[in-house]
Amino acid sequence: MDESGGDLDPRKPDGLPQASRRAQTECLKKSWGIIWQDVSPLEFMTPPNTDFRLTHLHDWLQTLADRYRLDLSTVAPASADASFRRYFRLAAQSEFGNTLIAVDAPPPEKCREFVQVAGLLHDAGVHVPQVLETDFDAGFMLVTDLGTTTYLSVLDEKNARPLMRSAIDALIKFQVTSREGELPSFDEAFLRREMELMPEWFVAKHLGHTLDAAERKVLDDTFNVLVESALAQPQIFMLRDFMPRNLMVSEPNPGVLDFQDAVYGPLSYDIASLLRDAFISWEEEFELDCFVYYWEGARKAGLPVDADFGEFYRQIEWMGLQRHIKVLGLFARIYHRDGKPQYLADLPRFIGYARKVSERYRPLRPFARLLDTLEGRAVDVGYTF
Repeated sequence: MDESGGDLDPRKPDGLPQASRRAQTECLKKSWGIIWQDVSPLEFMTPPNTDFRLTHLHDWLQTLADRYRLDLSTVAPASADASFRRYFRLAAQSEFGNTLIAVDAPPPEKCREFVQVAGLLHDAGVHVPQVLETDFDAGFMLVTDLGTTTYLSVLDEKNARPLMRSAIDALIKFQVTSREGELPSFDEAFLRREMELMPEWFVAKHLGHTLDAAERKVLDDTFNVLVESALAQPQIFMLRDFMPRNLMVSEPNPGVLDFQDAVYGPLSYDIASLLRDAFISWEEEFELDCFVYYWEGARKAGLPVDADFGEFYRQIEWMGLQRHIKVLGLFARIYHRDGKPQYLADLPRFIGYARKVSERYRPLRPFARLLDTLEGRAVDVGYTF
């Protein structure tokens, strides 16, 4: 997005995106899968009196300082995200590296789940942070540092294909280890609960629009076909936020972050998440190249992808639409409830994803028309897509 809220700059001839100057600047601020704060390193020895969690985190780190030779005077914010988790980087002199990451994840943020899924990913041969210390009751963790170079900060027309293929290879490694009963089920109630964020937070709260009976029926019919498609797919381990801002350029590549919300769900979800991202868009030719690479690799690995690539591609598109409907509501909620406006700038990308898919498939076309109505409403109340 440029500073005026417009789309990315025109694409290169080979179909890969050229980020705007603002997007490039923002990319350079991204680390640990989340958006960097524009702040200087903190004097962590004297945290603000009002930030009690920062004080408690400092006290906890003090108990670990000798073991990992931590330099608490170097602690600085590494990143902040859409939840209430915070990440701090600090210098260390230990076998685990010269810097470590202190995680502040106030309950009910998912420290236990982070540790569990980190173990599953590690056992599958995927590069993830090593959890060194935890205090689950307080919501603190000390983990290894995968660096500051996100995929999102470096992706360009020269490296996109090899970087994305490395990500796809890692995804397949994880998926082939899937087994039922390890992770929560991404079931019908879960799917519907996510999509209901859109009418509650995007339509009603953000746009100030009350759906009439006909509009509500369009939503219900759309939700029904998307749920049916998702549940008909093979169910496997699903990371939910497998996308370039949560992937680190590292050795081995990639490093994977932000996986504590993993579930057991539809096979197509994570590959859709990777290519239909909130922060970067691709030409369809490049998307198809990646989808085919995944489909071929998944088949070779024994994953139960549909033998018909056309049908598999439809599953990806419909699964992506479910995610985009959720994100429209989620980003509006993050703004109105949590006071974080930066995600609103990415709503146009998701509207674009949703409209493109909805117009392509007959059962979804009424939803495309509803989006037209909502877009007009957005303009009326001063928001633009």
